[in-house]
Amino acid sequence: MTRPRILILGGGFAGVAAARRLERRLGPGEADLTLVTPQDYELYLPLLPQVAAGVLTPQSVAVSLRRILRRTRIVPGTVLGVDPARRRAVVRLITGDQVLERYDLVLLAAGSVTRSFAIPGVPDHARGMKTLAEAVSVRDHVLAQLDLAAATEDEAERRARLTFVVVGGGYAGTETAAYLQRLVRSASRRYPNLDPDLVDWHLVDLAPRLMPELGERLGERALRVLRRRGIEVGLGVSVSEASAEEVVLTDGRRLPCRTLLWTAGVAASPLVSSLDAATVRGRLTVTTELTVPGLDGVFAVGDAAAVPDLAVGGDAVCPPTAQHALRQGRVAGENLAAALRGRPLRPYRHHDLGLVVDLGGRGSVARPLGVPLSGFVALSVARGYHLLALPTLVARTRVLTNWLLHALAGDDFVRTGLLARQEHTVRALEHTEGYLSPQDVKAATASD
Repeated sequence: MTRPRILILGGGFAGVAAARRLERRLGPGEADLTLVTPQDYELYLPLLPQVAAGVLTPQSVAVSLRRILRRTRIVPGTVLGVDPARRRAVVRLITGDQVLERYDLVLLAAGSVTRSFAIPGVPDHARGMKTLAEAVSVRDHVLAQLDLAAATEDEAERRARLTFVVVGGGYAGTETAAYLQRLVRSASRRYPNLDPDLVDWHLVDLAPRLMPELGERLGERALRVLRRRGIEVGLGVSVSEASAEEVVLTDGRRLPCRTLLWTAGVAASPLVSSLDAATVRGRLTVTTELTVPGLDGVFAVGDAAAVPDLAVGGDAVCPPTAQHALRQGRVAGENLAAALRGRPLRPYRHHDLGLVVDLGGRGSVARPLGVPLSGFVALSVARGYHLLALPTLVARTRVLTNWLLHALAGDDFVRTGLLARQEHTVRALEHTEGYLSPQDVKAATASD
């Protein structure tokens, strides 16, 4: 008899956490473990703004799966659809070939993609901050704007290239604006013919407050820090239209610029639509035990799943954060092992650890376990949290070394040029097309 097959779809926080827990809980002969992911690393997403700013190297936040998974078979590809009736997943390998993966139990941990709200021009002209390639390309692009601004004699073009717009006043957008503004400010002083005061940064968000999760006092402090650094923060404002040379805001302003960075929320992976299952705001409806109702043997976690928030109660679901994805992955691993052995499943219940926001320097703010912190103490807590959350000693050492080197040597202003001839937009780098409908999935698995 063949061993049961457990298939994990997605190599982010949730998927990798589940695989690691299964390797610990199951013996080598109990089940075959397979993880499908297009990358061979787990990305530590919260530190991407520091990669974009050059504080950290890309390798320091990309943890090799070969270091942390010992018995899991890794399939390099993207899942395009799942057929729960035949227990098959349709996978597009990184070569472009399409294959089927069989399973007895499956965990959907496909994560999320940047949400563009169907705003004209955003998918084709905005740059996201959800992947390593996006962070690296953003850094190259931002530094290139300084080079081009210094090289042109056209004053209007110079001002447009020195105007940067970040959309999204949450954790990702705030840190992205804070770190990149510091980098550009520092770099602009190296150009004899550029006036650093011409650099114009905008951070906009439809919400009335910046990072409301921090509470009013800390949110106001973060707002003051950003404005003191020269970032124009617009609340209750977003983008109504974007092009290659201009961003139009909902308050009527038209900003000539060449850089639009989009961090205004996420949407569940398009894989969700292949299941023909109930959803909550685009995320799969799941039970407190992380199973998908009506689909035998299917579990779901992370940004793609609407997991009931037992700590809040009512109809509340857990927000799509790295903290929840990691914890849900661990519980999913426990429940997959329990389901395989015919044992009861445990519900997912969490205790919020709070939020840490590293704005670089003394302007950082944090709210660990509900305790409001700011300044150097908040910076220390934020960085300490990230070091503890990284999954390997090698990753922690690399990140800590990068921080120390940056503190001693300051910024560097080198463009890699690796992505110079490629498109770097949300549409191009997040690969959100090609997913299958439930009917297409059935057709693809019928021949197996």
